Amino acid sequence: MKQKFIANSLTIVWLSVFFLCCTPGKSSETKSNAEAYKVAIDSWHKNRVADLQGPAGWLNVAGLFWLKEGINTFGSGQMNSFTFPEGKIAEKAGSFFLRQGKVIMRVAPGVDIMIDGKPVSSAEIFNPDSTRSVKASSGSLEWFVIKRDLKYGIRLRDFANPELGKFRGIDRYEVDITWQMNARVEKAEGRTISITNVLGQTTEQPAPGTLVFSIKGEEYRLDALDEGGDELFIIFGDATNAFETYGAGRYLYVKKPDASNMTVIDFNKAYNPPCAFTEFATCPLPPRQNILPVSVSAGEKNYSNH
Repeated sequence: MKQKFIANSLTIVWLSVFFLCCTPGKSSETKSNAEAYKVAIDSWHKNRVADLQGPAGWLNVAGLFWLKEGINTFGSGQMNSFTFPEGKIAEKAGSFFLRQGKVIMRVAPGVDIMIDGKPVSSAEIFNPDSTRSVKASSGSLEWFVIKRDLKYGIRLRDFANPELGKFRGIDRYEVDITWQMNARVEKAEGRTISITNVLGQTTEQPAPGTLVFSIKGEEYRLDALDEGGDELFIIFGDATNAFETYGAGRYLYVKKPDASNMTVIDFNKAYNPPCAFTEFATCPLPPRQNILPVSVSAGEKNYSNH
């Protein structure tokens, strides 16, 4: 009886080893899923870098000039209110006239400046009552008006900006599927939170929910902003900031919650704000409650010396 029991036990052990080693198991499936996931994240990051280098990206931003009421002259000469890159536009190219939120651009005689592919001598390039974004250009330069609270500015792009040639990619942490996790969304309809940008301006932003999730068994929370569409925007900080990642935090998007108020937060998609690439951005900063006391070793690391 004892021998029969031993024999049966050995048979069970052998069969267990056989099935673990010789049949597709959970470990191989997990490995396959992790590899597919890495490919997906790498593809996402490749698109992210392409956008950064593209015409609407941050690497070609070459200036940000805040308008004062009245006349603001521009051109490559130092005598102007705003100095554009030397050799890329006339020394005295024209002026911007700001009054009551409207901006009129006047072009100096003999200077070629285009809007919608047509040369102009004068044009309204910003009106608070219009949804149209007007872009003016000359050679490799393009500019348009931005509004931040009560401030109006000219954002300048240079499609031949030297920063484009210096770019060598963004360092990242190794893709780790464990940084993709489920999150419960505690809804708060009509709620707003205070968000401060690098200019020191503070505005109230719609924050319709708080993400609740766990890292290594500990529960954490992040307030999410609603910018429209089917995603929520998160500005967060963590213990890696100023050491391995950008000092003023990182950004992240997540899908809006499903019917059971669940979503997925993926820190492998945490990315640097525009201020990590240019001094001419107006990045929002993480609210105090969104600064995590743990190290999030996932996503993008700091860029260059920023």
